[in-house]
Amino acid sequence: MELDIAAFNEALQKNAIVVIGCSCEIHYSGRAESFLGSGDRLIIIKSDKTLLIHQPAGSAPINYMKDGTSYNLVKEEGKLVLHCSNIAVKEYMDVFISKVHSFQQLQMEDPAKIQLVGSERDMSDMVYDNPNLIEPGFRPLSREEHTKYGFIDVFGYDKNNILVVIECKRYTADLKAVDQLQRYVTKIKQLRGLDRVRGIIAAPEISPNTLQMLKDNGFEYRKIAPPKYLERFSRDQKSLGDYM
Repeated sequence: MELDIAAFNEALQKNAIVVIGCSCEIHYSGRAESFLGSGDRLIIIKSDKTLLIHQPAGSAPINYMKDGTSYNLVKEEGKLVLHCSNIAVKEYMDVFISKVHSFQQLQMEDPAKIQLVGSERDMSDMVYDNPNLIEPGFRPLSREEHTKYGFIDVFGYDKNNILVVIECKRYTADLKAVDQLQRYVTKIKQLRGLDRVRGIIAAPEISPNTLQMLKDNGFEYRKIAPPKYLERFSRDQKSLGDYM
C-alpha cells in the first residue's frame, strides 16, 4: 500500500498516535552509532512525539527516540524516508521504508494513573494496622523508623515489652534480608543500650538457606502475603473442577 505523506503529517499535527507496519532499514546517530538492516518492523509515534520501533518478537523496542522528536517523511529515490531528529539530546534517525504493510492514526486519551498495590510499603501498612499478623500482643510504634542503615519497616513492642524490628519483603526473603535485619537490630541495641531486640522478617515465602540463617541469628519468620487490593481473583480459589 501507499503511505500518504499528507495524511501522515496531518496525523502528527493532530497529536494522533501513528502506527506504521513496514519493511525498513534504520540508521541511528546519538547515544551511539547503529545500523539495522532491512526487516519487517512496527513503527509507533506517540502523541508526545516519542518514537518506538519494534521487531516482530520481544517486548523492548529495537530503536527509540525520546519525546519531543521532530519528523519529516519524504520520498527519496523512489523510497520513503522518515527523518527523525531530537536536537535537545542530539539524536538522529533515518528510517528507509521499502514497503508499507499498514498505516493507522489513532486519537487516544488516557488520564488515568497506574495504582501500585502489594508493595513493601503496603505490607508495612497492613502489619501496622493489623499487629496480630505478627503475634498477639504486638504493639507497633512507628513505620519507616529511620536508622543509619535505612528505614525499619515496622518498629514496636511485644507483649513482654521487648522491642521488635520487622523487615517486610514483598517476594521470597533472601539472605540479604537477614543481613539488613541484622544491621537494624544491632544499631537499635547500640542506640538504646539494650541486650535484646527481636528481629522478624515478614514475607510470603523464605528460602531454606535464609530461614536457617535467620534462626542462627536468633531471628524469626512470619509468613505474610502482601495485600492485593486490585487482584480480580485468588489463585487459591477453588474452581468448579475442584468439586467434581
